Amino acid sequence: MKTDIDYKAINKETWNKRTEVHYDSDFYDNKSFIAGKNSLNSIELDLLGDVTGKSILHLQCHFGQDTIQWTRQGCTTATGVDLSDKAVDRARELAKICGSNAEFVCSDIYDLPSNHEGQYDIVFTSYGTIGWLPDINKWSEVINHFLKPGGQFLIVDFHPALWMFDDNFTKVTHRYFNTAPIVEEEGTYTDGDEGMNSQCISWNHGLGEIINSLIGQGLNITSVTEYDYSPYECFGDNTVKIEDRKYRIKTMDDKLPMVYGIMAEKRKIMD
Repeated sequence: MKTDIDYKAINKETWNKRTEVHYDSDFYDNKSFIAGKNSLNSIELDLLGDVTGKSILHLQCHFGQDTIQWTRQGCTTATGVDLSDKAVDRARELAKICGSNAEFVCSDIYDLPSNHEGQYDIVFTSYGTIGWLPDINKWSEVINHFLKPGGQFLIVDFHPALWMFDDNFTKVTHRYFNTAPIVEEEGTYTDGDEGMNSQCISWNHGLGEIINSLIGQGLNITSVTEYDYSPYECFGDNTVKIEDRKYRIKTMDDKLPMVYGIMAEKRKIMD
């Protein structure tokens, strides 16, 4: 999908601002993470299973907690990628503090094949990532480019149904389908954002659009799972905690899908 908006520059500025807030926030709790707290959730851990000895490419990694965590889980190589140069700087700093061999690349996802080499056993992305990208077909091309034959891809993200609603989840304000960029002025989802407001350019991507883009690259879809909770309390005052790391929208109870996970595999090369 073409757009005349310079969304990369606008969103990069927004995420550079957010990084400095997020790094010191209670939401991300870097102190506990450095001490050994697992930043990953049961959803992605259960879907990928044992990653010991594998290499992983983490797309849109923010300041690198999950990339570093994958090395703690046993990945021999973990590379995180993010558009924000401040996020990548912080990620490298955090990896050094944690004694992790995780590496980081500052790049727009679409430009990554020109900025990075190699193939990986796993390509991974999670929670609030693809909504910042206009063209999902181009995104899936990048995934296929970096996957080894026989490699696995996993996306775990917030369900596109969530993004149809207004901020208070009282009415539907956006289309489920990707027809136009969504331009908003907003703060951020963590504590410490008082007075911080910036422009964001995003797109909604339905499950069919995502799945078909992966199929179009010849990837084999191995599972599609939907969840009626979010592992993060990142929707303001609209959520209620039901268990540890499980939140739902107060007015929706268990009726609204909140997260999905899609697993895909790249076919092995036959002799």
